[in-house]
Amino acid sequence: MNFDVFDARKASPMLLVEGSPFNSPNYLFELKLDGIRCLAYLGKKTELRNKRNKDVTETYPELKGVNQQVNCRCILDGELIVTENGIPNFFEIQRRSLMTDRFKIKLARPVNFVAYDILYRNQSELINLPLMKRKSILNDTVKENNSIAISRYIEEKGIDFYQLVASKNLEGVVAKKNTSFYYYGKRSKDWIKFKKMTDNDFIICGYSGSGRIKSLVLGAYLANELVYQGHVALGIPQNEAKIIIEYAHLHPCRNPFKESDDNSIKWMKLALVCTVKYMMRTPAGLLRQPVYKGLRFDKTISECLVNRD
Repeated sequence: MNFDVFDARKASPMLLVEGSPFNSPNYLFELKLDGIRCLAYLGKKTELRNKRNKDVTETYPELKGVNQQVNCRCILDGELIVTENGIPNFFEIQRRSLMTDRFKIKLARPVNFVAYDILYRNQSELINLPLMKRKSILNDTVKENNSIAISRYIEEKGIDFYQLVASKNLEGVVAKKNTSFYYYGKRSKDWIKFKKMTDNDFIICGYSGSGRIKSLVLGAYLANELVYQGHVALGIPQNEAKIIIEYAHLHPCRNPFKESDDNSIKWMKLALVCTVKYMMRTPAGLLRQPVYKGLRFDKTISECLVNRD
């Protein structure tokens, strides 16, 4: 019996490497959407799976009819986004990802799925086809509506596009080689992201504050050793602060760093991951002007690695 990646739900998103803006006739350039990566398995029903291959379909009930917008059984790679004034808002999609109350979900801004690749169509995987061929198949497969769209791109002029994106205060640009294949779960220089601000995932090790969070203590791994990455105070929404405080209360811990305990910090068992954006690093390797973006339930602490940018 032949293995079918659709039935097995074994696809995993291809990853990107960091880079700087460039021009090239061999690449296309897409807007880097500030959302949550997602694979959509579309057939008789819609099934949405995040980067950890968790089924998150029930979290976004407004997308259950997306399968009716394709003309065959397929797997699409894309991004879940919430837009505000036409611009993706990461804080809103993160807020939605935590919602469970159906009434509140109905009142919230709707989530959209933006597809930028197709990995499977009918009974065939497409990952060994060049990107431009996959883009053509994607356009022939999806009928856009208010719930699903296809990512647009430009060719050759990556620097001009990045400058435009940065001037609009958008997250960044992704450059993809025209002939690139799709590699499940792997990073490739065929796909390069360049962003106005850097963002990375960090382990929440503890927090300062009494009754409310003043700042979060961040860490990441370097050669299996936990390394202090600084604090973040800006952008922590009340609902996520409540989750962090409750978790710390249930799972207290000693200072996980080599330094002596700081009694002003409420340390917690290492499990929660968050995304933080920042301008660059200080000479000491800490984050400059960090802003909290949200909890990441699709990441594990082992995936939070020191990145010196």
